[in-house]
Amino acid sequence: MARSPTLGISDEKYRHLYVVMEHEEGHLLQVNFEMLGEARRLMDEFNSRYSSEEKVVAILLGHEMRTQCDKLISCGADAVIYADSPEFKYHRNLIYTRVISQIALNKDCSKKISAQYGDEFQRPRFMFFSADDTGRHLSATVLAELDSGLASDINKLVIDDIELKHEHKTKGQVEKYNKTLEMYRPDFSGFLWTTILCLDNRHPDNRKDYHPQSCSIIPGVFSPIPSDSSRKGIIVDFAAILKPADLNVKILSRKAVKSPIDFDSHKAIVSFGRGINESPEENIALIDILKRELDAEVGISLPISKKPYNISNSKLSAYITPERVIGTSGRKVAPSVYIAVGISGAMQHIAGMKESEFVIAINPDTDSAIRDECDIFIKGRMEEVLPILVEELKQLKAIVEVRS
Repeated sequence: MARSPTLGISDEKYRHLYVVMEHEEGHLLQVNFEMLGEARRLMDEFNSRYSSEEKVVAILLGHEMRTQCDKLISCGADAVIYADSPEFKYHRNLIYTRVISQIALNKDCSKKISAQYGDEFQRPRFMFFSADDTGRHLSATVLAELDSGLASDINKLVIDDIELKHEHKTKGQVEKYNKTLEMYRPDFSGFLWTTILCLDNRHPDNRKDYHPQSCSIIPGVFSPIPSDSSRKGIIVDFAAILKPADLNVKILSRKAVKSPIDFDSHKAIVSFGRGINESPEENIALIDILKRELDAEVGISLPISKKPYNISNSKLSAYITPERVIGTSGRKVAPSVYIAVGISGAMQHIAGMKESEFVIAINPDTDSAIRDECDIFIKGRMEEVLPILVEELKQLKAIVEVRS
């Protein structure tokens, strides 16, 4: 069913995919290139399918960072809208929200990016942010300013035409929504998908359009495209308008606080999950022994960080902290050896350890998802496997010491 032109604003008022960049001390974050890579793939398919010439547009706020715009173009952007000011050197959410919202609504920027769509442009069709601490906050305030919807922590994206019948959205009538961004995110278990849509209200008593369709994207999920310095693009300089009230928050001093858990300096990481639940304290003690034998660091899956167990030993309870979470809600690691003990293999956890060189999984369930992600799968309960593994390690270390 084709959409009636009387229902809201034509979707041709919405153009392009805007991607908000992040930087730290002037250095672009890796997640920028992951978002640009996925944006490039989506929009190439979009333009082919819909016979369009819509663009991937990077938004960069910073100070003396204009040379970075070329790098963004080489990594997938068709255009970069760049705002330069000493006020943008460090992230301040109020200022960034103000400027990004201005950019999203600016018709002159759109004309410079694509003259053929400039006159009809009202706001972006789609918009991406990073699902890190900064991006989650910024995406929420920008979309509140733009009065549209937002899906958070997304790790799969599809653009398609869908038909929907919904009492609130369509008054119970079947409507076709063209060029819809289907945004997928895993539920807490990590094994089921939730599909989130940002759709216009076409109910005649409650008409309202929602654009841009926007989401925050989990770092580490998508792959960048290969950098190509021969790619051509447009750089648009944007003069932001700031009010005195926007500058009420000042950064007087700044210090980056590193995580107290140093995964990077260890060649091995032993992580544990809910498989410890039969005897939590005793099983964590076994993991602590294995950790010492390997000179490893200890990681955990996200559910463990919620402290579901009462651990009386203070040394062992120190392993159950949010700083140790491996995955999309914690750290991304790439040790030489990664041992997953009692971890089922939820996609959030896999995203954080999939770059490990060699993965060993210990789990009694041969159907667990972690089996597809490891080099060696040991079927068994950790209470049985870990003491054997520790004893073997001790014997091997003794042999090495004798030979040396």
